[in-house]
Amino acid sequence: MSKLRWDKISSRYLVKERWATLRVDTCKMPDGTLIDDYYVLEYPDWVNAVAFTEDDEVLLIRQYRHGAEDVFLEIPGGCIDEGETPEEAVVRELLEETGYAFDSIEKVGEVYANPSTAANITHAFILLGGKKVQEQHLDGREEIEVLSVSVSELKELLLKNEIKQALHVSSIFFALSKLGKL
Repeated sequence: MSKLRWDKISSRYLVKERWATLRVDTCKMPDGTLIDDYYVLEYPDWVNAVAFTEDDEVLLIRQYRHGAEDVFLEIPGGCIDEGETPEEAVVRELLEETGYAFDSIEKVGEVYANPSTAANITHAFILLGGKKVQEQHLDGREEIEVLSVSVSELKELLLKNEIKQALHVSSIFFALSKLGKL
């Protein structure tokens, strides 16, 4: 098997902000070809939750996404804060976005959004036994509606392409597959 990994010669940041980090790398390919301007977006790693209530309903959220300038139906999730484990982050995100706490949590997969230009990983989880324990605690940039659907309704939403966030679709696939509910 041939060597496929590139050697990173140097890196420099063009933008390094909380929500937007862009670096440019100089790399050398295995055949010796130099690439002086390979751009990489750095985001924090993310978590996604396929969260089941104690009534076996799946929690969904609806919120505006400015990059696409539209309102999306999604599963709860968000960024992993510095010093947090993915498990801690998904529990925190669910409490903040939905007000629910859960009896159990299991990691079911990891995916990259676009590994050619982005460096972060999305961790997918199943959470079971959800109970509403508090009101939402949203940050200043969030307005989120919470709803719940049955597994059959969730599948129908997927088939009708009503859930358009690719990382959420993959997390739902991992969860339903793990639970034998595909």
